[in-house]
Parts: sequence; C-alpha cells; structure tokens
Amino acid sequence: MGNSVSCSSMQSLLMPCRRYCTSVAIAYNSQIARYARIGQIESARRVFDEMPDKGIVSWNSMVAGYFQNNRPREARYLFDKMPERNTVSWNGLISGYVKNRMVSEARKAFDTMPERNVVSWTAMVRGYVQEGLVSEAETLFWQMPEKNVVSWTVMLGGLIQVRRIDEARGLFDIMPVKDVVARTNMISGYCQEGRLAEARELFDEMPRRNVISWTTMISGYVQNGQVDVARKLFEVMPEKNEVSWTAMLMGYTQGGRIEEASELFDAMPVKAVVACNAMILGFGQNGEVAKARQVFDQIREKDDGTWSAMIKVYERKGFEVEALNLFALMQREGVQSNFPSLISVLSVCASLASLDHGRQVHAELVKSQFDSDVFVASVLITMYVKCGDLVKARQIFDRFSPKDIVMWNSIITGYAQHGLVEEALQVFHEMCSSGMATDGVTFVGVLSACSYTGKVKEGLEIFESMKSKYLVEPKTEHYACMVDLLGRAGLVNDAMDLIQKMPVEADAIIWGALLGACRTHMNMNLAEVAAKKLLQLEPKNAGPYILLSNIYASKGRWGDVAELRRNMRVKKVSKSPGCSWIEVEKRVHMFTGGVSTKHPELSSIMKMLEKLDGMLREAGYYPDSSFVLHDVDEEEKVRSLGHHSERLAVAFGLLKVPEGMPIRVMKNLRVCGDCHSAIKLIAKITGREIILRDANRFHHFKDGFCSCRDYW
Repeated sequence: MGNSVSCSSMQSLLMPCRRYCTSVAIAYNSQIARYARIGQIESARRVFDEMPDKGIVSWNSMVAGYFQNNRPREARYLFDKMPERNTVSWNGLISGYVKNRMVSEARKAFDTMPERNVVSWTAMVRGYVQEGLVSEAETLFWQMPEKNVVSWTVMLGGLIQVRRIDEARGLFDIMPVKDVVARTNMISGYCQEGRLAEARELFDEMPRRNVISWTTMISGYVQNGQVDVARKLFEVMPEKNEVSWTAMLMGYTQGGRIEEASELFDAMPVKAVVACNAMILGFGQNGEVAKARQVFDQIREKDDGTWSAMIKVYERKGFEVEALNLFALMQREGVQSNFPSLISVLSVCASLASLDHGRQVHAELVKSQFDSDVFVASVLITMYVKCGDLVKARQIFDRFSPKDIVMWNSIITGYAQHGLVEEALQVFHEMCSSGMATDGVTFVGVLSACSYTGKVKEGLEIFESMKSKYLVEPKTEHYACMVDLLGRAGLVNDAMDLIQKMPVEADAIIWGALLGACRTHMNMNLAEVAAKKLLQLEPKNAGPYILLSNIYASKGRWGDVAELRRNMRVKKVSKSPGCSWIEVEKRVHMFTGGVSTKHPELSSIMKMLEKLDGMLREAGYYPDSSFVLHDVDEEEKVRSLGHHSERLAVAFGLLKVPEGMPIRVMKNLRVCGDCHSAIKLIAKITGREIILRDANRFHHFKDGFCSCRDYW
C-alpha cells in the first residue's frame, strides 16, 4: 500500500502535464496558422510534420493553410489522410473549396458529410451566391433545417447581387432577426436601384447604426447624383472613417466640383490612398495638372492606382512626354504596371509615335498575359500603325482570331494613313467576306485611302454602295472624305456641288478640305467662299486666314492681305506653332520652328542643316518660298523654310539614329510642300529612310521618292 498513489494525487500530477501538452499544441498550431497567413506554406508544413502529437485541430489548421494558399489538391490529400474528422473538418473542406471558387467540389463534399450543422449549410449557400448561382443558393437555403442570422444575411445578399430587389425585401421582412449587416445590405440594394426614398426610410428606422450604415447611405446619395443631400448626412455622422471621407470626396470629384473636393480633401484627418487617387483624377479632369502632380508627390505609400491615375491625367491632358517619364520612373522604382497604366502609356506611345516605349509596353502586356484580350490587340495595332511599323501591326492582326470590328477598322485606317490604298481595299474586301458587318469608321478608313491616292472612281463607287449595299448611312465625316477626294483630284467644282446637295450641314472639316483643294488648284472664288464659312464656324482658327492670305498674296491682292491680318489682330487669332519631335534612345526630343528652338545640341543640329543645304543645292534643290508668308523678303523666306521644325528633327535624327535604322519624325501640323521636297532629296543624298507622320498621314521617304507620290 505504501507504493500506491491515490487517484487525487495522480490527477494532480497529470494536470501540469496536460497544461504543458496543450500549450505546446497551441504554440504549434499558431505557428502553422501564422506561416499560412503570410504565404509560407512550406514552413507551415515543416512545423506540422515536426509535431510529436498531432490533434484534430492541427490537421484542420494545416488543411485550412493549404486552401488559404490556393493549393486545394494538397488540402484534399491531407484531409483524406486525417486519422479522424469532425464537423469542423468537413466545414473547413467546404469553406476551402468555396474560397478557391470550386463550388462543384464543395457540393460533393457537402453531400457526403456524415453530419451537417448550420455552418455547413451556410458555407454552401455562400459558395453558390459567390459564383452568381443564386437560384441554386435559394433552393438549398429553403431546405436548411435551421437558419441563423448569417444564413439569412448571405441569402439576402445573393438576391440583392442579382438585382432581385423586391424579392430581397420580401426575404428581409420575414427575417426573424434583422441585424445591422442585413439592414445595411438592404439599404445598399435600394441605393443600387436608385430607390433612395426606400433606402432612407430603412436607414431612419434602424434601431442602431454603425459607421458602415452611415457610409452606405451617403454613398447611395453620391452614386445617384444627390451630392448635397449626401453632404448634409455626412455632417451629422456621429463618427467618420476613411471610407466615409473618401465616399463624400468622390461625390465632388465625379461631379466635377473640384473646389469643394479640394476643401474636403484638405480637412481630411487621414488621407487614404484611394482619396488621394480620386483627387489626382479630379484635378486632372479639371485641367489642373500641376495640382494633380502635387498630390501625387505628397503620397508616401503610392499604390499602382496612384501611378496609373497620374499617368492617365498626363495622357488625357496632352502631357505625353511627362506621361512617358513617369512610366519610366514607375519601372525604375519597381512598381508593377497595372492594366490601366499600360493602356494609357500605349495611347501616349501612339500619339508620340514612341516605338521603343511601345515595344516595351507590348512586352509588359505579354508578360502579364493581357495581350490575348481583343481590346488590347486593337490598341496595339493602333500604336504600331501610328508609330509607322505596319509590319508589326499586321502581324498582330493576322495572329488574332476572332477579330472584332475595331481591329478590322484599325488596320484599314492604318493602311489608309500610309497611303497603301490597295492593301486597305484588300482588307476591306476580306472583312466583308468574313461576314463582319462594316460601320461608319470602316468607310472613313476606306474613303480616306482612296482620297490620299487619287482613286476617284473607286472612292465614288464605294461611297455610292455604302447605303444600298452595306446599309451604312453616310454622315458628315463621309462627305468630308468625298469633298477631300474630289478636291485633291482637282474636281473642285464637283466638290462644291456635293456640299450643296448633301443632306447634312457642312462642318469645319468639310470646308477646310475644300479650302485646301482651292489653295492647291488656285481657285480664288471658291477659296473665298470656303474661308468665310470656316471663319464663321471657327473664328479663332488661324488656318483659314493664313491660307486665304497666301492665295491673295500670290494674286497680288495686298489690300485684302492687310485686311485679313488686321482682322486676325482684332480677334486675337494666333497661328498654332509648328512642332516636330523624334524619339532617340527612349527620349523624346521636341523642336519648334526657327533658330530660337531650345535644344542642348542646337549648334550640332545647325551645322548639320548647313551641310544638308550645300548637298541639296548641289542636287538641284531650290527653296519654294510660296510656302512662307508673302510679306517677308526672299532671303528671310529661305531662312524660315530651312528652319522648319521637321527639318530640325530630321537633322537631329541624322546625327543620332544609327545607319540602317529609319529616322521617324512626327509633326503636329501638315508638312509644308517645300519641306516635303527637301526631305525627299535628303533621303536620297544620305541613303537613309525617313518616315514622317504629319497631322494627316504618313510619308515614307526613300531613294528620292515619297510613299504619297506627291499627292497629299
């Protein structure tokens, strides 16, 4: 008896051991959960494998960890190896499948469970709702043997999600317990449908409101354009969080009320990144680009939305170079480019014809697997077309199937801009043969191609067939193409007849096309008619004044020239300065006309221009001073022509672009006739290919010829 131990003594000895074992298991399980949460699932598995005694909680933790890290196969394998399972284990399996969007597997597990509780049923209903299978969720919901407030709320959310708002209200009314979440969901559903009175009635009836309820009601007013009502509610909120402030701020930014947005932004106690991003876009839409950049620079923790917002502002407001510089900075700082920023930069690349940056963005899109999207393919085609790389544009076009109408139109317009009418017409016929319906944009592309190449007969036939064969009603832009087609071909009177007979009102583009044709073919009478119409439509546009002035001057009508110049001064009309740019080693170099242009290598450029002048004279070139204003002396005219922005850009290209690579120059205005003649000769005497994109089209200069065949 002396060696025996009483039961109470044994229990007192075992209790510390149990406490120790339990605390060790808890420590292991918390390590497993922590590693799984931070994505180190292999470390979690090592801890699990090292456990001397694995309880059911440890197995459940490890299975949940695999699901949390999107590894459902390993989770299921481990679940099947479990020595024992309880309802929590099965619920973890169902919830894990639901989180991994594997609702069919979740249902199989649900159907084979030995016992189900309300958590099991609710998890399965949630899975169906999450996948948009609300009818399946509803069927299961009504089969539930018991429901708790979570079950009711999940089902309510499903009905609201698929806009079955009246049925949602019916369910809401019979809910035995309506907690703050259910009431807030119902308010949100009414707000989504624009039924603000019903939403507000529910809000006012709430026995208890939290900050989410208040914010939901404020957001509802904001989303439905009732910003002032939202502000009144915002002012009486008992407490506000970052989401509340941001919702109110977005009401002002989206409504274009930037001053009120700015005041609210300044008053925000904590400026969330989302709010800062909204202010960047708000300032940008209001044209306050410097203020947008100021907000951008003040954000310490920028997210990808911050970068894409600022890039988008630069892109939309014409700050293309700044957009590219910011994109380059984004990459240097190791920020992952998101879809909106890549699309914005692609648009900038197209605008600036920045081929190197465009190729880089294309590579990013491929890496992120965005390039299989039909919209992205269309944007890429447009970018390569505008950068003058038609071969690459056509490769993307040919590789992509099925093609949408935007892709077809992009490649047709691309061929048109490059003066490749046969290729444009061939793609047009392929498009029709493929069964793809044409639209107005298609015919703008095809008719432009005919216009740029003098294909009058083909253009007239296509125009006549638009309505009868393709069921596309001709609009103003199609008549503009036809006026341009006839005018370029010297059929100026026919163009005027078309304007007088067409069923739509002639706009500035149509009269501008006629005026340009009158200048080329020196039709004084119609030029005056077109110019006066243009001055009525666009009194601040300098183009008609200058064209008419030059026509008067060529005819010696100096009094009329003086009168036009006087009118320009009175109306404060100024000519848009000519600007050209060229990309060299991913940097865009801008040039304006004249020796006043600011460039660090201006002296080298001027030396190259002098050298070219000598070579051009030896080749028989003499400047055509009819392209300069007629009230300056002849020597000044020649000097002015030699310093046009496109010549400066070409000279810089000759200095910097390696032999064998084309020199790509862009100009914001139409290339002048004298520069066109000079660049043809420069291409010949230097043996270089020069691609010039002006406001209208592309010119490919090689061996003394231009792709436009001097018809532009």
